[in-house]
Amino acid sequence: MSKKGRILVAMSGGIDSSLAAVMLHEEGYEVIGMTMKTWDYQTSGGSSKETGCCSLDSINDARNIAVSLGFPHFIVDIREEFGDAVIDYFTDEYVAGRTPNPCVMCNTHIKWDALLRRADKLDCEFIATGHYANIREENSRHIVSRGVDGYKDQSYALWGISQESLARTKYPLGHLKKSEIYDMAREREFYELVSKSESYEICFVPDNDYRGFLKRRVPELEKEVAGGEFVLESGEIVGEHEGYPFYTVGQRKGLGIALGYPVYVTEIQKDTNRVILGTFDELSRDGMYVKQLNMQKYASIEGERKDTVTKVRYNDKGNPAVIEQVGDTMKVYFGNGVSAIAPGQAAVFYEGDDVIGGGWITSSFHQNREN
Repeated sequence: MSKKGRILVAMSGGIDSSLAAVMLHEEGYEVIGMTMKTWDYQTSGGSSKETGCCSLDSINDARNIAVSLGFPHFIVDIREEFGDAVIDYFTDEYVAGRTPNPCVMCNTHIKWDALLRRADKLDCEFIATGHYANIREENSRHIVSRGVDGYKDQSYALWGISQESLARTKYPLGHLKKSEIYDMAREREFYELVSKSESYEICFVPDNDYRGFLKRRVPELEKEVAGGEFVLESGEIVGEHEGYPFYTVGQRKGLGIALGYPVYVTEIQKDTNRVILGTFDELSRDGMYVKQLNMQKYASIEGERKDTVTKVRYNDKGNPAVIEQVGDTMKVYFGNGVSAIAPGQAAVFYEGDDVIGGGWITSSFHQNREN
């Protein structure tokens, strides 16, 4: 074994995870590559061909990198556990009237667990991924922080990882920008990686049609929920919709209703099969409740009020907020209001670049009428 130790690297076949493995190999680690097969075309049933991290091409690309550098590479089939935990969760959340975040769920409950189990079997001290984020130890806590490349930063998706798992995790790309990764690939003549396009879709919904996915996954759903009411914030009924699971908070396009002015989905009411609509101003909320917390920078902040920047979705730039922890719930106050707070999405709290922690949004409120 090398002086640096043995490390298991998650390799999807894309440029980021491939260069993470290359960098660690060049630093002197004994690298073992592992590609996880999480889904396939039969699982999705969509109209697009199999692409992305689970396609045969991607698996072969990951293996070719390993062969070229002389380290082992394994393929691990985790379709069953992925389907049970992630795809079922994705479906159940929409049916419950919430907007799921499968990438966070996958990181938290599937990928890290799968990596660490295999790492133990292969006698690897560490695991590594190609995420654009940083990690350090401070005051006996393992803290995730933003990657240097603000455009590619992926710290939002990593809030749910436990302290025990973070203690064994490395993010080799956190101090680099995407442009530098491309330069490194060209310098090493990995031109096939440079030419690959990146996918920003949910891996098991490759055609990006989540409505179609839900209808295929739960064939009886469409009939059960059709014919619900579109209702304005004032209470006025203005039309009929296709079923509450097929809408998300913040949605404007695809509503199939014309009122002469733009309206957005402001709330999903599962029990009454109602979709509440409002203007952009009515979409704003003053705060929210967040549960199922996972704290990173601090073990707890109960009894304190902290100034933060809080993100309510992956591509959110973040908003100034005061957070207050009460037991297993974080109450979040936004000074200027925030639009499209969707129950089911993850909220992540930052102190500077550091992730304080995160959790799942359960509801939002106005200061004068909390709900």
